[in-house]
Amino acid sequence: MHFDTKAVHAGVEPDPSTGAIMTPVFQTSTYVQKSPGDHKGFEYARSQNPTRSALQKSIAVLENAKHGLVFGSGVAAIDAVVKLLMPGDEVISGNDLYGGTYRIFTKIFEGFGIKFRFVDMNNAAEIEQYVNDNTKLIWLETPTNPMMSIIDIRAVAAIAKSHKLLLGVDNTFASPVLQSPIDLGADIVMHSVTKYLGGHSDVVMGALALNNDELYERLAFIQNSCGAVPGPQDCFLVLRGIKTLHLRMERHCENGAKVARYLSEHPQIDKVYWPGFESHPNHQIAKEQMKGFGGMISFTFHQDDMQRSFRVLENLRLFALAESLGGVESMANHPASMTHGAIPKEERMKVGLLDSLIRLSVGIENADDLIADLEQAIG
Repeated sequence: MHFDTKAVHAGVEPDPSTGAIMTPVFQTSTYVQKSPGDHKGFEYARSQNPTRSALQKSIAVLENAKHGLVFGSGVAAIDAVVKLLMPGDEVISGNDLYGGTYRIFTKIFEGFGIKFRFVDMNNAAEIEQYVNDNTKLIWLETPTNPMMSIIDIRAVAAIAKSHKLLLGVDNTFASPVLQSPIDLGADIVMHSVTKYLGGHSDVVMGALALNNDELYERLAFIQNSCGAVPGPQDCFLVLRGIKTLHLRMERHCENGAKVARYLSEHPQIDKVYWPGFESHPNHQIAKEQMKGFGGMISFTFHQDDMQRSFRVLENLRLFALAESLGGVESMANHPASMTHGAIPKEERMKVGLLDSLIRLSVGIENADDLIADLEQAIG
């Protein structure tokens, strides 16, 4: 089945009691049982909810996976994955990743005796040198946040499998439309559903997709036991958002290409980070493992002047200055002081995350209007 058909139909069946074409919002905390243990598959809403079940099935289908799990946020989904580990275990992660991921790794789980190695993953072959007997998980983003680096999922998966490690891939920036990590060898795919899957800036949620039955049972146990689950109304909103995911991503990609090319030709812009450029490191890998280059772009000015970036951000009219991304509306972000403020400056500088860097989430408006907005803001 083609992706656009799956987006419209996956996980959603007409309600058997009414024939409603959309999955109802089952706004309930518990379920009546005929006799103790004799129920209709639902006992308590932290454990199961029909609206949530439909969404989990939908996300699994979109990711070509067998199982899906949704959580109260993206970091709650990551939290569940790291809870698979024990004190003394080690994780290899990229050195360019979302600040919230870095924060939960270093400020929460390092305190429980789990060690994290943040390494350059642009050359996948170099990752193997960091594997030791304590390594249990490789965690990566691609494209990365905010430097838009491309990591070779298939190559990293080969390393993980050769050492019997789990490979988790944050697929938020690409979405299932543009990239299928399960098909490339990943064990776990994570999404901040808040972003492209929801797509309308009205939900906070996270998701995991995977194939392994035993691993699914362990993660489902963590989901139920720790209780970081989303409510049915949010699940309904994401089910609705997914139906147009393929259409939105097509426009995000189209607009992203136009904005990236405009920025690359602007005399005041120094570097533009977007994997669609042939000059972008690992551009060829992006072409092979992605179906499009997305609407996420970062750029810097010729001088690393944070105040200059602030003035540009303050002058924007269509681009909203906001922490998030992936909505239908365009957003601009200053990672050094916003989404990546939890990462020490010396660590940010190692990957080129300058104080002047601006990250754009290009929405689905008219591209000419977005370019005009950037033009007047940059001056």
